[in-house]
Amino acid sequence: MGLFEAIILGVIQGLTEFLPISSSGHLVLWQQIFGMQKPGLTLEVILHVGTLGSIFWVFSSDFIQLIHFYKNPLQKRFILLLIIGTIPTGIIGWFIGNHFVGFIKSPLLVGVMLLLTGGLVYFINRASPGGKTINDMSFWDAVWIGLLQGVAVIPGVSRSGSTVAAALSRNLDRQTSIKYSFMLAAPAILGATLFELYELFQSGVQLDELNIYLAGGLVAFVFGIVAIKFFINLFYRSKFIYFVYYCWVVGISTIILNLIN
Repeated sequence: MGLFEAIILGVIQGLTEFLPISSSGHLVLWQQIFGMQKPGLTLEVILHVGTLGSIFWVFSSDFIQLIHFYKNPLQKRFILLLIIGTIPTGIIGWFIGNHFVGFIKSPLLVGVMLLLTGGLVYFINRASPGGKTINDMSFWDAVWIGLLQGVAVIPGVSRSGSTVAAALSRNLDRQTSIKYSFMLAAPAILGATLFELYELFQSGVQLDELNIYLAGGLVAFVFGIVAIKFFINLFYRSKFIYFVYYCWVVGISTIILNLIN
């Protein structure tokens, strides 16, 4: 893999991981349309580390507060809610990832799932946020959001779109919806990265092009930060309608092209 290709994959990963348009779905489509090869395990790990770093960067103050949970009952509660939300995500991700891996990477399915994502984003754009904060969140709220995050393992389903829509459907306010959704992504991405690391060491670490991979990871980190801040800005302004149109146009086009072929 050349430097240019690694950078392109970094841009795609960084932007689509956090914008409500599905990173895994776009990767499947890019592979089909442009013949771009699937990233090797080493690059996948580094790209995930880059996007994980984006979350820690944007929400650094919130994560620092979690470290001092022993001083603050609210932070203890927040950690518990993150753990509860992570459990259904892990179960669903393991089940779908291990038993339906070939099926879920079908471009036709990606097109259908992009239509679903467009519907979720439309709901986000129209929904009125509730008044529930972390103090008011129930464990069932965390389970519901975690379930929707787990479903996002299917390419074409946006993780950020699913979790924010789930949070709004449980009457969380805007700030809590954003904070919980993106911070819940951290253990999910970390879990996927650790699993990829395990596979990487099982198959043998390839470090021949490490400088190229690191460049892709750095690009993913930078564009991830941009995507998160852009998402938050549009969310507070209720300006997601363009993502709705984008998902529906790409989804319908993908379905039609694949049915014709």
